[in-house]
Amino acid sequence: MDRSDPGLVVGIDLGSQSAKVVVHDLAGAVVASAQRPLAASVSPAPGQVEHPGDSLWDALAAACSEAMAALGPRVGEVRAVGLCGIRFCIALLRADGSLAAPVRSWMDTRRADDPPGDTAHVVASSAYLTARLTGVVRDSSAAYALWQPRADDLVEPGEVLGAVTADAAAATGLPAGVPVVATANDKAVEALGCGLLEPGPLLVSLGTFVASMAVGPRSPAEGVAETGASYWTNPAAVPGEVLLESTGVRRGMWTVSWVRDLVGHHVAGDGRAGDEVALGEAAAALPVGADGLLCVPDWLAPPDAPWRRGAFVGFDGRHGPAHLYRAVLEGLVLTVTGHARSMADEVGLAVPSVVVSGGGGRSPLVLAMVAACLDRPVRAPVAPSAAGLGAALAAAVGVGLHPSWTAAVDAMVHLDDPVAPDPTWVAAYADVRVRHAALVDGLDTVLRELR
Repeated sequence: MDRSDPGLVVGIDLGSQSAKVVVHDLAGAVVASAQRPLAASVSPAPGQVEHPGDSLWDALAAACSEAMAALGPRVGEVRAVGLCGIRFCIALLRADGSLAAPVRSWMDTRRADDPPGDTAHVVASSAYLTARLTGVVRDSSAAYALWQPRADDLVEPGEVLGAVTADAAAATGLPAGVPVVATANDKAVEALGCGLLEPGPLLVSLGTFVASMAVGPRSPAEGVAETGASYWTNPAAVPGEVLLESTGVRRGMWTVSWVRDLVGHHVAGDGRAGDEVALGEAAAALPVGADGLLCVPDWLAPPDAPWRRGAFVGFDGRHGPAHLYRAVLEGLVLTVTGHARSMADEVGLAVPSVVVSGGGGRSPLVLAMVAACLDRPVRAPVAPSAAGLGAALAAAVGVGLHPSWTAAVDAMVHLDDPVAPDPTWVAAYADVRVRHAALVDGLDTVLRELR
């Protein structure tokens, strides 16, 4: 690495709700960033959920343009781009890499067995974005689960996919000719951006999809099955490594935003940010268990249990907007930490430490809840987007700016101070957990019968 001109790396994190573009230096500091929301998904028929038009590329190009403009003359220091797309989306592409149909969301129940007649490639969304950036339909081997149709041309994470074309440079502001580096699926890239390289640490990811993850054991004698009762295996962002991922909650933090938008204005003003701050403060002042209000956060049923629905149970005259907000946060945390506990027990995983990422990782209240429910200190990444940092980290490794994955993580990943579990909350949530689990089981029985 040329120490006199170390350069900058760009991490692109295209999530379910927005495109985030973060420029990092080689110590992990944020130099510039931008975020653009995706157009709202559409549902043309039951079971069908699509990203309309060219919304993925439009949001990515706009966010890139804003971030590159913020760099000013330093845009010439950009040495590589790491690309991370939404996992489990299906992109149907023509031979030239253009869309033959709208990108199908991970919430779409269709398989890729009914493509338009001019479809030449059935790939993940990351392969489509690679084609837009480099002119080549190519993808990371770690962008796909085992059951997904794959791009024909695959490379390993950390390998170069291609270079930014002149057309892509004009649309995004990225320098033409800069290498675009393969990463992995978005959860794996997020785990990398949180520093997960070794078995042991647990990541609780609180995004649109909520789940817990840990690096799988390396020894064949300690190997685990590809799927279990409470987990499945997922390609990691480091070649050859595997992530264990727990059962998850679909539309997890989306549900929190839904509650905020529904009742937040009753707490403070009309500004969304003010609503969330006021709701969080009011919720933090409430006791554990939200005065007896429990939430089952199944606003989008899992594919293997389509009868499930979300619910608030236990209303009485004490309850207001802050109770709803706290209850939905507690419902998510109780659910994901319960799944994490089940995964750890099933595979014999010791959990010495916990990292919390995603939107929930920026909430002191949520961090305290996770610490209490797992009875472990928890930390959150300093980076505003763990997946964006993970993508930038892969870019740095891919072009040799850091000599190894370990060196890159050591240099670029930084975590906030740990939040210790409150012993009073540990005991209180142990009690709430029993009642919440009983509610989930009872509601499941009722909903099965209704269906």
